[in-house]
Amino acid sequence: MQTQYLLTPYHKNITIKNRVIMAPMTRSRADNKEKVPTDDLQGLYYEQRASAGLIITEGSQVSKEAVGYINTPGIHSKAQVDGWKTVTKRVHDKGGTIFLQLWHVGRISHPDFHNGELPVSASAINPNAQSFTSNGFKDTVTPKAMTAGDIKRTVNDFKNAAANAVEAGFDGIELHSSNGYLFQQFFNGCSNTRTDEYGGSITNRTRFFFEVLDAMKTVIPQEKIGVRFNPSLHGLFGITIDEETIPTFEYIIKKLNDYNLAYVHLSEPFTDVSDVPYAVTDIAKHFRPLYNGTLMINTNFDQEEGNKVIADGDVDLVAYGKPFISNPDLVERFEKHFELADWDKDTFYTPGKKGYTDYSFASE
Repeated sequence: MQTQYLLTPYHKNITIKNRVIMAPMTRSRADNKEKVPTDDLQGLYYEQRASAGLIITEGSQVSKEAVGYINTPGIHSKAQVDGWKTVTKRVHDKGGTIFLQLWHVGRISHPDFHNGELPVSASAINPNAQSFTSNGFKDTVTPKAMTAGDIKRTVNDFKNAAANAVEAGFDGIELHSSNGYLFQQFFNGCSNTRTDEYGGSITNRTRFFFEVLDAMKTVIPQEKIGVRFNPSLHGLFGITIDEETIPTFEYIIKKLNDYNLAYVHLSEPFTDVSDVPYAVTDIAKHFRPLYNGTLMINTNFDQEEGNKVIADGDVDLVAYGKPFISNPDLVERFEKHFELADWDKDTFYTPGKKGYTDYSFASE
């Protein structure tokens, strides 16, 4: 393909130098008591990848209650905000743009993270998954169904986290409404059997999400907010597709046309859903006609596929995950058609610099 659409600038609410987006990826490197990102680890890691059109950070919990994985950084304390300030400065000094992903895992957690207390969710339904704790993988438990008060408090947690992200110098935020975490637990009938205003109808099951979005836009401009969804997630993180799953996401995406967001970030199916009733196999093509704003896609695209999906008009931006782990200069490698380095999956979630900040640049 002669034109590398991935390498062209993009200007629509979000202004970025290219369309190669660094996807959010949990790396479990905040190995300290306060779960603070540090200059020598997260600072260097993100600075090395500042040539991306946009960096979306790993998911960062909006409260202590929101955590569900070991050593993930938060955005709810002053120490965490101060730590993130060093990260954003390093990225900005290199000419980069960086959004913070805001995260609450809900029931994909374990009492080990909450002093023995139960994690929370839309309903008291065990996802029958596993949680990665400091003592290894443990089976999930039946969570506590959130009360109306719990929901109100969590809405405020996201609002405060958004304000903290602004203070920390981020160019924007991404609301993690995907991958079986708290918002998707409200969206899907398999995890939400509530009979109050947050359950039952599609409007009710999406109410919490829109309450959070409306609260956040009081502290950060709408055009600095991105949202992420995984509509055809099935058989993972306790999520099962039913006849209302895709219509729920269609409702959400259409309603987001009333907002002025930075982007909507969608994932193609993580597993083969070609034989799954009610599933959609081509997420980008299905949702493009429904949304007027900036659309981003990810999940296992290579360089050629990324250029093609933009050329076809199905999306505007393409997010890359694992290739950015082992290729901090992924944009330059795309530009020069250099071979990509392989990643070491054994160091995805281990402490320290190995497999994190020690990958080489092609120029080296």
